[in-house]
Amino acid sequence: MDWARILKDEARCTDVILADELARKYGLSSTSLWKALSRQKERGLVDQVTHKVYVNKLAPDFSPHDFVSVLRPSSYVSLESALHYWGTSTQTPLALTCVTTGKPREYRNASFAITFRSISPRLFWGFIEKQTRYAEYKIAEPEKALLDWVYLSLQEGLTPALEEVDFKTIKKQRLVAYAEKYPLSVSKRLLRPLAMETFAA
Repeated sequence: MDWARILKDEARCTDVILADELARKYGLSSTSLWKALSRQKERGLVDQVTHKVYVNKLAPDFSPHDFVSVLRPSSYVSLESALHYWGTSTQTPLALTCVTTGKPREYRNASFAITFRSISPRLFWGFIEKQTRYAEYKIAEPEKALLDWVYLSLQEGLTPALEEVDFKTIKKQRLVAYAEKYPLSVSKRLLRPLAMETFAA
């Protein structure tokens, strides 16, 4: 089989390779497909994300965002990645950071890294849909991303570096309203810098 041609054809629609679907489409056994994709990985045409999910590197503009819902259907981009996206933080995360109602996990390969951190189902809200070349993904609103970040930092016993946050990008009323759904410790942590920003304005 001409795998370079197959991967190029698949790249017209998606940058995500799902091994089971590809095996059914071309009438291959799981073992045969795994061996074929292993060879394509050595050639630099694909990267492995899990044993059944691969990155098609022949897809123009392939993006880790396209793999978020594939790896964790109940998830959205948040924390450092969302804060950076909205200009709320100047810090550039090394991995695409997400929250999920599932188990936490990190996926890392030569193309990208994605980190999932667990959050309660009652806090699974406050995101919007964004579109890449190939797919849609969910990303937290800046206020929700900030609250997720402070909440999970405190849960781990860490002090969130709020001096890195540009509160000018934050809608104060929305932040206060959203914060009511979090533990009081989150609101207390945000109260002083929020008040200072409001006073300065």
